[in-house]
Amino acid sequence: MHTLAAQLHKTRLHACAGAAAVLALLCAAPAHATPTPAKLDGVTVVTAAQVQQMMAKGVPVIDTRVAAEYAEKTIKGAISVPYKEKSAKAADFDRKLDSFDLSKLPADKSAPLVLFCNSGECWKSYKASIVARDAGYKQIQWYREGFPDWSAKGLPTQ
Repeated sequence: MHTLAAQLHKTRLHACAGAAAVLALLCAAPAHATPTPAKLDGVTVVTAAQVQQMMAKGVPVIDTRVAAEYAEKTIKGAISVPYKEKSAKAADFDRKLDSFDLSKLPADKSAPLVLFCNSGECWKSYKASIVARDAGYKQIQWYREGFPDWSAKGLPTQ
């Protein structure tokens, strides 16, 4: 009986050690989000400095992140137009699964505008840029590096 209890205890220890090793691997493994493409046809990728220059000229800056992120902190003067994303984070996303309120963008489709979200692994501004471009907007500036870059540079937020 004593040997059976010892074997059972040893088996449990091995099972726990194995489960702990698997959990440790899962928790330690970095979550690799697929980055957005670096370029987008018909859209200009811009830097923080370029966004500042455009803002000084009155170009609207659109935050495509969810409303809670916008409320927490955003680029000073940005307008919230959340891109509601249910499609895959991929260049060939199915836009029918998503929604983006184009009526909240400037009525003049030839006027410039800037779209941003949370850097190259956030797909909201990438997708919003495509939807706006395909709806006839001609001067879309995509701030691909987005809010994390803006914040890291110590630029004005609200």
